[in-house]
Amino acid sequence: MSLAITRVFPPLLQFQNQSYPQRNVTHQTQKELAQVCDRVKELLLQKNLKYGDSAINPVRVMSQSSPVEQILVRIDDKLNRVKQGAGLLATDEDVVMDLIGYFVLLKVALDRDVASSYNDTNPTL
Repeated sequence: MSLAITRVFPPLLQFQNQSYPQRNVTHQTQKELAQVCDRVKELLLQKNLKYGDSAINPVRVMSQSSPVEQILVRIDDKLNRVKQGAGLLATDEDVVMDLIGYFVLLKVALDRDVASSYNDTNPTL
């Protein structure tokens, strides 16, 4: 597990070697999972077209923070708004979709960090 991932998600380390019992998943559940993932994908692709690649490749005019750090700040801001606005999570589906989107962006940024770290340590490959 990369250093970036262990720094961002230390609680996940305790679960990495645990096994979980297999549960029956209905076809309807699988269909709903695919539908939600498709909606998240479409949202991210639309926002990427509208705003450019600003989350993963920021222009760095005011901040020199890494893309991972900048996405974490966006997640913190969104969670703070949820915390401050009682009932916001229940009444505004966009909040949930935005958070899922930010976590997908975070995964992409972390994957790029891992790939970059690998390329830095193996320049001939």
